[in-house]
Amino acid sequence: MPAFAGFSPIARGLIVAAAIAVLVMCLRAASPIIAPILLAMFIAMIATPSLHWMLRKGMPKYLALAIFFLVMLDVSSVVAMIVTGALEGLRGSLPTYQQRVTFLYDQLGRWLENIGIENSRNAIPDLLDPAMAARMVRAMLASASGSFATLLLVLLIVVFMLAEAPKLPIKLREAFGITTTGEERLQRLLQATRHYISIKCLTSLATGVCIGIWLWILKIDFAVLWAVLAFLLNFVPYVGSVLMAVPAILVSLVQYDFPTAILVAIGFVVVNIVIGSILEPRILGRGLGISPLAILLSLLFWGWVLGAVGVFLSVPLTMALIIALDASPRTRPLAVMLGPEIDQSEIGEG
Repeated sequence: MPAFAGFSPIARGLIVAAAIAVLVMCLRAASPIIAPILLAMFIAMIATPSLHWMLRKGMPKYLALAIFFLVMLDVSSVVAMIVTGALEGLRGSLPTYQQRVTFLYDQLGRWLENIGIENSRNAIPDLLDPAMAARMVRAMLASASGSFATLLLVLLIVVFMLAEAPKLPIKLREAFGITTTGEERLQRLLQATRHYISIKCLTSLATGVCIGIWLWILKIDFAVLWAVLAFLLNFVPYVGSVLMAVPAILVSLVQYDFPTAILVAIGFVVVNIVIGSILEPRILGRGLGISPLAILLSLLFWGWVLGAVGVFLSVPLTMALIIALDASPRTRPLAVMLGPEIDQSEIGEG
């Protein structure tokens, strides 16, 4: 690159690192705008096959877009009503739960003091504050209206993206002079991302349904709310499967007893093993093309940059980044480092 001809390799590296740092900080500052656009982009990837199916059946494009928008809006409204109603019920039950939590704290404190840990009955309420749950529920209810407005904006962006999707390849060729190789790489990125998100949506839906049925059988309060939470957190790699179980286990412990909480935990473990560890890898195929360490680091990075949306989209965003890095010989080593483990037999054959 002529612009860097007068710089040493170390200086060029520092300049590139500074440019990347500025870009990341700009992305973080603009996350309230960028996050909904990225979320809409990935939803549009999933919706594209259904839109093409309606168009092949002879339906006018704008009628198909209107049907898609209304269906998504109705589904989102129903889910929002269910979740909001469950949160209202949870807030109304918190005083009863707090009494039960206080009793459990006292029992735990007595047990700890019996085994030799002094002042446990006084220390546990300070370490585990029951009022924190009430504050969290109030905060979620307060943000519900803003979340629905953001969702409406995302759906509108999705509709406009789907309307522009057929013309996008032509625009990219005219604007940036993308070659045939570039188009193939872009198609590979779109297909891999669409495949991952589609399968993840199906497995997350199956996880939520199974968890909801199990909690309904055990008569756990607000089973629908915990099922929706399981659906959402299933998109978060590694830690999501743990976080989704915590509220339901705690509620079952407060509502009933320790054996019931164990049954709830067993249900979450079985569902995550069957769907997350057996079915999902078989459907997705041979891995995601990302190393486990890179997935964990991407979860932290994209969550820091884009907030909650970055956490949910950390894997597809990292997949896109790896494919983009693999396009240039200069950045291909980074793509290799972020990619999956290399088979030692393949190295030996090479």
